[in-house]
Amino acid sequence: MGRRRFWYGEVLPFMVMAFLQCGQVGLSTLFKAAASDGMSYRVFIVYSYALSGLVLLPFAYLFERKKQLPQFNIKLGARFFLLGLLGFAAQMFGFKGIDYSTPTMASAMSNLTPAFTFGLAILFRMEKVEIRSLSSQVKILGTIVSIAGALVVVLYEGPTVIRSFKQSVLSYQPLNSSHTNWIIGGVLLFADYLVLSLWYVVQAQTIQIFPAELLLVSLYNLCVAIIATPVTLILEANWSAWEITTKMMLYAVLYAGLFGTSFATVLLTWGLHLKGPVYAALFTPLSIVIAAIMGVLFLGESLYLGCVIGAVIISVGFYLCMWGKAKEEPIEDFINRSSESGSAERAPLLQ
Repeated sequence: MGRRRFWYGEVLPFMVMAFLQCGQVGLSTLFKAAASDGMSYRVFIVYSYALSGLVLLPFAYLFERKKQLPQFNIKLGARFFLLGLLGFAAQMFGFKGIDYSTPTMASAMSNLTPAFTFGLAILFRMEKVEIRSLSSQVKILGTIVSIAGALVVVLYEGPTVIRSFKQSVLSYQPLNSSHTNWIIGGVLLFADYLVLSLWYVVQAQTIQIFPAELLLVSLYNLCVAIIATPVTLILEANWSAWEITTKMMLYAVLYAGLFGTSFATVLLTWGLHLKGPVYAALFTPLSIVIAAIMGVLFLGESLYLGCVIGAVIISVGFYLCMWGKAKEEPIEDFINRSSESGSAERAPLLQ
């Protein structure tokens, strides 16, 4: 009985969280390969989010149809629209940033999310700051350190640590970016995680009003697809951009729709309910290592010293923020609150 409890309570959550990090980096890697084949990131957002929303909808009906939910009104509809708008903006910045840079940079920059979220929570008076409190001081320090690390990643490329292979598995030529593209990609990813942090704040408020995680995520995904469709139709004047012409494009869309923004959310929500958001967040820096390995093996990319140094600095800031938050209130409160906030703490699904 004790072994079974240990397996379910410790080993299985560890395996699931590590698997999710691999899955999210895999999504970034597949998108980078699909983009190199000519796939538009706007079209990718439309297809993947529409597919994910439609996949999750029947599961939401099956598991959450008996829940007592508030009546759908204009105010609630506006919240869903705002979530969709923020999510679409974040994905626009994120995918274009990956297109300009690398999945490794995206994984490194993703650790800015706790720092940005902390700052926005203060701005919206969802978080109180006691300057004399050690936990608040550590969180402020973590925020500053994270932003400093991001600046290192964006502004300093440095010498090559690991050189790319002559041929990659998913592409015939290495996808290394110029220094200018590297900076542009870093700025776009910076904007991505800033907008995403604002999305976290709005989602955390929405889940309190609409406590049905599956239905909320499904409707959110459909809202993103609905918002993205007319924007893409306007910006993509060439109808050939909507065509899926290679297997890699098809694989990327199916992977994103069936796993990246649907199945992964279910697994992460399960992990949040079982272990709490602090435990889940501790696995985020793992994605940097996974992205670096996948980038070299599958995309033929080189790993640069600036990205390594910046990733280490951002990770230190990330753990400082998480330590400060954990010390601020008992871990039991985190676990109890995670069942209320649900997917409000989920990682960026399209990295």
